[in-house]
Amino acid sequence: MRLQRDIIALALALAVPAALAGTPSAPSETAGSIPDLSGIWWHPFLPGMEPLASGPTALRNLSRRNGVGNYDQLVGDYTNPILQPWAAKVVRKFGELSKAGVTYPSPANQCWPEPLPYIYKNTGLLLLQQPHELTLIYNHELRKVRMDAPHPATVTPSWHGDSVGHYEGDSLVIDTLGQKHGPFAMLDLYGTPYSDKLHVVERYRVIDYEEAKDGLERNAKENMKAGGAQELDPSYRGKHLQVFFTVEDPNVFTTPWSATITYARGSNEWRESVCPENPHDYLTHRDVEVPTAAKPDF
Repeated sequence: MRLQRDIIALALALAVPAALAGTPSAPSETAGSIPDLSGIWWHPFLPGMEPLASGPTALRNLSRRNGVGNYDQLVGDYTNPILQPWAAKVVRKFGELSKAGVTYPSPANQCWPEPLPYIYKNTGLLLLQQPHELTLIYNHELRKVRMDAPHPATVTPSWHGDSVGHYEGDSLVIDTLGQKHGPFAMLDLYGTPYSDKLHVVERYRVIDYEEAKDGLERNAKENMKAGGAQELDPSYRGKHLQVFFTVEDPNVFTTPWSATITYARGSNEWRESVCPENPHDYLTHRDVEVPTAAKPDF
C-alpha cells in the first residue's frame, strides 16, 4: 500500500488546474469551454448508487432498515430483469449468505482494487484535470483517464480498465473497457458478476442544486447515510457533480442499464485513507493470497 500512497502523492503533485488549454486533438476547444470538474467531492450514502425512477437500472437492496437499504445486510434484488438467469442465481446466493449473517468476501473488505461501478461506494472523490489526462482518486484508490485518445486495438486488462475521455459541451464522457477479474470480482456490493465484455460509459456534469435534488432524493430513499458524512453540510445548496453511468455486459445482463451518483462540495481536507491487504476469507475462514504487483498497471 506504500507504493499506492506514493503514486497518489505524485499525482497530486503533478496535477494542474482544470482547463488550462484545449487538447491537441480538439484545437477548437478553448479553456473556457471545458467544464471545471476539479476538486474534492463527497456523497454521504452507502452503497451510493442511485437507481433511476424507471427503466433498466441498478439493483436495490431487498433488506430494509428504517425504510432504506440495510447496509449491514446486503440482499440484492435478484428479480431485477436486467440480470440473466445465471447472474440472478449468483446475486441470490450472496443475499442468502448475508441474511444468514455471513460476511462474504468482497473487493472492499479484502482490500482488493474495486472495479467500476463498485468503486462509487467510496464517499470521497478527488478529481484532477489536465489537458492530456484526468486523475480520479476515491479515498485510497486511483484511476487514470487518457483524454482524446482511442482505446488500443487490443486492451490489456487492468484493475480499473482502460479509460479514455472527451468533453461534450458541459459534460465529461469517460469510456472504460478491460477491467480485470480478481478473486472477488463483483460490480456492486450485492455480488453482481461481470465478464471481460464489461463496458462502462460515464457522463460527469456540474449541476445546480435544483437539478441535483432528484438524484439526492433517490439516494436518500435507497441508501443508508455513511458514518463519515460529516464532510457534508446538510444545508449545502451549491454546485453538485452528477455522474450518469451506463453499464453493458452481454454475458451477464439482458440489457444495458443506467444509474446516477451525485456528489456535493464539502470538506476540503483530503484525509489519508489506507486499506491494508486483508488475507482473511470471511466465507471459508482461511487465509487467501493478497494482491501484489512489481509495477503499477497504468
